Amino acid sequence: MRSFFAKYKFFGLVLLGISSIIIYLFYNALQPAKTLTIYQPTMVNPELVDSTLQYKRKYHTIADFSLTNQNGETITQEDYADKIYIADFFFTTCPTICPIMTKNMASIQERIKNFDDVLLLSHSVTPQIDSVAQLKKYAIEKGVDDAKWNLVTGDKKQIYELARKSYLAVKDDGDGGPFDMIHTENFILVDKKKRIRGFYDGTNPEEIEKLMGDLEILRASYEKK
Repeated sequence: MRSFFAKYKFFGLVLLGISSIIIYLFYNALQPAKTLTIYQPTMVNPELVDSTLQYKRKYHTIADFSLTNQNGETITQEDYADKIYIADFFFTTCPTICPIMTKNMASIQERIKNFDDVLLLSHSVTPQIDSVAQLKKYAIEKGVDDAKWNLVTGDKKQIYELARKSYLAVKDDGDGGPFDMIHTENFILVDKKKRIRGFYDGTNPEEIEKLMGDLEILRASYEKK
């Protein structure tokens, strides 16, 4: 009897291993695919949403824009067509949260450097100060890769409307006047259809990791199509 079991022990272990793999694959196949929320204005803190949008329940997307980057190039949504991107708002002379946010965005840049479908977009909230030359100087200091990350300046009113009406990201609205000032720590994840898929505290390392996890889920959702 012992010789019989010894003879077939290896076969039994192989069969057990194959069975375990099949069960694991079936289990994974039956699990619902992870998906990300598509954020609408009604799902966001009303303090962050323009009053004209607070009752909008669907079809919210980022509005078209035309801004200028650190190289003096015009940047529009055509430059982000069929791309996932991460957006934020900053200014180069900010002494508080912006240096932390920029450092974290730079770390994200390093982690997405081989992802052809992911870009970064940082909007200056003091465009009257952040000229192309100033943005270029800042970009060089912070290690910005021009192929992955645009720092943009332009019409202040347009930038503020994007923050308030498109990205749903700031509490202080204003109309882009000379004394208006917005400031937000939010990083915003935008999908290939210009829809918001997540908000993250750009100063918090744990939130950055959550963002990277959500980015992986979002990228995988396109690979399955």
